[in-house]
Amino acid sequence: MEITGDIATIGYGLATIGPGIGMGILVGKTQEAVARQPELRGPLTTNMFIGMALVEALGLIGLAAGFVF
Repeated sequence: MEITGDIATIGYGLATIGPGIGMGILVGKTQEAVARQPELRGPLTTNMFIGMALVEALGLIGLAAGFVF
């Protein structure tokens, strides 16, 4: 039995699922925090966007690695 195609590409594609889940958790927890303490909306939103940038970078690296390798 022979496998055709590049199985690593599938693995790199699946690697983008983790950052997607992380992004959902990050935004959800920030919304919960704003609902509890609305006066901290500014600092929480800033921290959320910094975290989103880092999580999104992981997703893009996983996606790009599938095309490069």
